[in-house]
Amino acid sequence: MNSPPRIADDKMIAVGFDVGNDNCVIAALRDGVVDVLLDDEPSRVSFSDEKRFIGSSASSLLNPSTTFSEIKDLLLSQPGGSHRIPFIKKEITVTNVHLLGMLLSHLKLTSERFLGVSVSKCVISLPSFADQSGRRAYLQAAQLAGLEPLRLIHDTTATALAYGIYEADFSDGEILVIFVDVGHCHTQVSVVAFNSDGLRVLSHAADRRLGGHDFDEILFKHFVEQFKDEYKIDVSSNAKASIRLKAACEKVKKDLSANEETSMIVECLMDDKDVKVFIKREEFEKLASGLLERVLLPCKNALSDARVEINEVRSVRLGGSMSAIPAITRILSSFFGKEPSRTLNECVARGCALQCAMLTPGFKIKNYQVREWLPYSVGFEFGGGRWSEKYVVWKGEPFPTLKKTVVSVRGDILLLLGSLTRIDENGQPLDGSQKIATFLSGPVPMPLGKTAAVTVRILVDIHGIVILGTPASWYADGITDLISSDTSCSNSYIAEARKVVEINTSKQSEPASNSLPVKVDGQVKGRPWSRFDRPVDMHFRGALNCSELVAAGVLEMELADQDKLVERTKDRKNELQAFVNEVSINLLERYCRFATETERTVIFASLAQTKECLNGDGDDLTENFYDSELLKLKKLLEPIVNRFKEEEDRLQATRELVQCIVDYKLAVESWTTYERDVVFNECDIAEQWLRDKNQLQDSLPKNRDPVLWSREIKERTASFDASCRQILKHGAPPSGSRDMQTD
Repeated sequence: MNSPPRIADDKMIAVGFDVGNDNCVIAALRDGVVDVLLDDEPSRVSFSDEKRFIGSSASSLLNPSTTFSEIKDLLLSQPGGSHRIPFIKKEITVTNVHLLGMLLSHLKLTSERFLGVSVSKCVISLPSFADQSGRRAYLQAAQLAGLEPLRLIHDTTATALAYGIYEADFSDGEILVIFVDVGHCHTQVSVVAFNSDGLRVLSHAADRRLGGHDFDEILFKHFVEQFKDEYKIDVSSNAKASIRLKAACEKVKKDLSANEETSMIVECLMDDKDVKVFIKREEFEKLASGLLERVLLPCKNALSDARVEINEVRSVRLGGSMSAIPAITRILSSFFGKEPSRTLNECVARGCALQCAMLTPGFKIKNYQVREWLPYSVGFEFGGGRWSEKYVVWKGEPFPTLKKTVVSVRGDILLLLGSLTRIDENGQPLDGSQKIATFLSGPVPMPLGKTAAVTVRILVDIHGIVILGTPASWYADGITDLISSDTSCSNSYIAEARKVVEINTSKQSEPASNSLPVKVDGQVKGRPWSRFDRPVDMHFRGALNCSELVAAGVLEMELADQDKLVERTKDRKNELQAFVNEVSINLLERYCRFATETERTVIFASLAQTKECLNGDGDDLTENFYDSELLKLKKLLEPIVNRFKEEEDRLQATRELVQCIVDYKLAVESWTTYERDVVFNECDIAEQWLRDKNQLQDSLPKNRDPVLWSREIKERTASFDASCRQILKHGAPPSGSRDMQTD
């Protein structure tokens, strides 16, 4: 194995986020090393009546009906889905895009706390089977989180990148490696070719409904039936009991990966009944045999799409939360004829961080190319009026890439209309497939009845999103360039285009050049040519539209403010609780001599009242309440604390004045001049003042306010020091010296 080279600029940081269905991982490339900042952070968002919880603080047991897990799968299944949630005495609408945005925002803040810098640019992983709507939804979620993804990278591609940088041996030239990721909800397989310059993804395949969650569900259903017979309880009828049993099933699954047999004990699972069962690995594998058989199907599909034979594969790398199950390793070993090597769980996040560094200008990192593979075909249909043409971006297309096609347009059609649809290998729409997007371009002036050719550029961008590129060119009696842009958040152009169509339709007998502004730039084949800037207005389906995205952004700001208020309130409560505990102890010990009986009675009564509030309705009290309670207690305690502090401060100030007197006496002790007597006189006056004041102070009990404050002694010390300095400097007592004797 090659040792990882030092590849990063010490002053730069690149961040990668692996957003899993079960857990999230953050990795960062800094100081030449990829560090895992956070591992196994739960992918959960939960709401109580007044609080939002994200990650490890989110509990499905406390809020089962308003806790969202497996958010990635939820988003990709229903990009436009939403949920009504009771929150702070009202209902809010939270979309699946927003839920992922909340999770990404949590990861962003967590990485910033670890790194001590602001994080915006990053790379985020997503499944290879994510469709166009899902990919746009990911970008919208990142936007809500304040992130700017440089790339959405496929999970297995990120793992392959980390492998290619740190582990691959290219001494024999190009090698083929197959990556199998059996995660919490999905199974993904990729065939990747490596050489010293980079990697090429040759295929992606997946089973969207095969993962650890499904194995947990098999165990859950098995134990539900068993408990019906043995304990006469139906766990599936109780939400909290079901959550606890599913958590126990997940633990059983993990235990059976390392042991031939394990037990499950759940106390008070339901109806105050404790349950205890034993299960063997052999029994578990028999229950899950149908799932285990499905592991090979995406492997076969990936090999077929890559046109690779099994004997050409150098290595099999197994990852994901299910990689430790012996049966999966055994099945893959039998199929590939070689033992799979288990990859580190955080390899996806490491690959994301590496890709982020590679895409960040100025980052000093090894030049290692990543050539991706489009997992499905997308068909374009161009139409309008009496014509229709099709074009396909086929599955397996490397991306990012730019392609172009020529579409014929009749002269009486002034608009270019079209749609994008996911299609099968024969170019036909998939069953249940909906249009990915619709687009509109034009109008342009064309002579009536003529045929024009439009060159349309199609872009598959770095995220795997298929859009119309820029520019698209119209050819009709001349050339008109269309500048492509994603204007899905504005309908103004459509309204303008329709208006112009109506005008042009009513004036078709007029010269085309009079319908719209024309700029003559030159000659093409003896004919004048004109240029018009016309956008291509695309409307994507499934993700949020502009108004929904804005609404989600406003709601996120409100929720973020509420989060901050909750944190501040929690901090104020903790501060008040700590102060109450400290005062309760100190009033009986340190402050006891400095408080009167009346003061102690009043303060203890106030402390008891505050404790009652904290122990009773403490979770429902406001930040202002905690602040006012703390201020009230501090004011009650202030005279006592001042007396306590004054005793020590007064002693210190006294020592400083006495030392100052001694220093001046020693300084002039050997003198025989007039100045010596004057200094000694000043010292005597200061000593007498201090003696009289201390005698008066000592006559008072400690629970009375002082008659001699430390600040008075400090002022006297400063005055005495100034007088003596003046005497020694000018050789005569300063004016006012006599006045000091009368103090």
